[in-house]
Amino acid sequence: MTPPHLSVQRLTKRFGSHAVLDGLSLDVSPGRLVVLVGPSGCGKTTLLRVIAGLDLMDAGEVWIAGRQVGAAGRMLVPPNQRQIGFVFQDLALWPHMTVEQQLDFVLASGGIPTAARRARTQAVLALARIEPLARRHPHELSGGEQQRAALARALVGRPQLLLMDEPFSSLDAELRGAVRADFRRLQREAQVTTVFVTHDRDDAAALADEVIEMRDGRLTGSTLAATREGPP
Repeated sequence: MTPPHLSVQRLTKRFGSHAVLDGLSLDVSPGRLVVLVGPSGCGKTTLLRVIAGLDLMDAGEVWIAGRQVGAAGRMLVPPNQRQIGFVFQDLALWPHMTVEQQLDFVLASGGIPTAARRARTQAVLALARIEPLARRHPHELSGGEQQRAALARALVGRPQLLLMDEPFSSLDAELRGAVRADFRRLQREAQVTTVFVTHDRDDAAALADEVIEMRDGRLTGSTLAATREGPP
């Protein structure tokens, strides 16, 4: 049996006396796309932040690719060494940089030489189908183009794990469907293990290999998606 790529074990996170995450455990197999679906305030974003190392946990363990990266009150591996790509709800694109510069900055921060950065940036721009947008700034992009740019930035460092926090929430229904399809294609081509959180059940149905319900800081049920042979 293939060991999980991501393993969260008995994770608890409190804010004051309130347990936002309450003994939660989750395993995600390599290359799988798991969607956590639940209402606002159920702990979805906090879970992603703990996995990424942006918040400390009060109890439990986080393992990525067989390496323990977090424990109760301790940062065993800092966020920039966890090989995680994170797409935030507000996308958090840097307004003063072009799309190409944003990808190059990620690679430069990882110590990638200039020639290799250029080649990898062009490859990811092509993968995301945004090559013509390379020299545009975020304010010059449509909502869907911003989504693709944020995803390209998350993927350019070849992460072991991709975390997605309600990334389509600002899009209208028609555009949302198109961006979903693009994202699913990119995730499959990159073969990156992904945890995607949303309150939208249409997102879950269109994207997931597995849908997991989340309520009050706990996982309450799981459904395997039907096998798909092509884009959703």
